[in-house]
Amino acid sequence: MSVARFWRKIPQRYNLTGTRCATCGRYFFPPRYLCPDCRRAGKIGEHRFSGMGKVVTYTVIRTASEQFEQMTPYVLAIVELDEGPRLTAQLVCSPDEVRIGMRVRPVFRRISADGESGVIHYGTKFAPENP
Repeated sequence: MSVARFWRKIPQRYNLTGTRCATCGRYFFPPRYLCPDCRRAGKIGEHRFSGMGKVVTYTVIRTASEQFEQMTPYVLAIVELDEGPRLTAQLVCSPDEVRIGMRVRPVFRRISADGESGVIHYGTKFAPENP
């Protein structure tokens, strides 16, 4: 299997795909295969999140490792999706623009690269809902 195909086989990385318990209605990201509330009675199914959400908290990274130093300063935030799950993600905006409670939308962006001629990793970041 080629490296590119390997990364495409991870749906949650590119599509914000998680799961939902049909029994209690709870959503999970990353996907779970057993509901911690319903246990065996839970009926887990795949769910594709809209990606819309809000910033719960954030930090500005001003000094980063060598791999990310060209991106500094950048914003890392905990985003609460409209369906409920929270995830850590990079925000695509100026550190001066971000605020707690800000509405965000998903964007597909480059995350990192393995050297100058290595594999480029893409994934979901978030941007302000109304740019």
